[in-house]
Amino acid sequence: MQEIPHPYTTVLVWTWDTVFHCTLRETQAVQQRAEALIALCNEQGFVTHAGLATLWRDWALVMQGQAEDRIKYIQKNLAASRAAGIELLRSHALALLAEACGKTGQVEEGLTALAEALAAADKTGERWCEAELYRLKGELTLQQFKIQSSKFKVDNPQSAFRNPQSEAEACFLKAIDIVRRQQAKSLELRAVMSLARLWQSQGKKAEARQMLAGIYGWFTEGFDTKELQEAKALLQELQ
Repeated sequence: MQEIPHPYTTVLVWTWDTVFHCTLRETQAVQQRAEALIALCNEQGFVTHAGLATLWRDWALVMQGQAEDRIKYIQKNLAASRAAGIELLRSHALALLAEACGKTGQVEEGLTALAEALAAADKTGERWCEAELYRLKGELTLQQFKIQSSKFKVDNPQSAFRNPQSEAEACFLKAIDIVRRQQAKSLELRAVMSLARLWQSQGKKAEARQMLAGIYGWFTEGFDTKELQEAKALLQELQ
């Protein structure tokens, strides 16, 4: 990454570049950018941005399966920023914590983080990642259901607990509605993929394929990206 002859402007540019790669789930790129950002922020004394960059680096490590213990550092980082009254990108940061928790099976902690993130979004008006919060809530709800079903070994887990599949579906549909109003096509694709996988597990392959094909067909470039490749593979599974 290229530095600009004004340190704070450089930090701002690198910050949003890192957020961009977080959104694309390009974890190696996030790690590299976050480490460069940490070094620059520490050199210049930009504490808030250094904290964010540290969180992004730790999230990237967890998602790469390199350091599950980094979750506790993410939690400490968020607690420190909360104590300092820092709200910058809080919903986004909590979403990353929730995703990392899901990656390591800490589902309850992930759902707690998402509840805080949704409350933070209401407080600050930071809505650009709101759809992702609901999508992750749906994913973690399904993950929680699988864990509970396995733990209690009930004959009909749907009746033993609430109806988690319906809850997850409602979350995915809400996420899709939000991103369609925001016209955020990449996030719409991600939310539709979550819903399509759920419908696939329920035997509703035709409905899943129709919805996924609709958003996948919108794209005219970027087919080498991870998400579009995954969407293409899922469409083939749904044939």
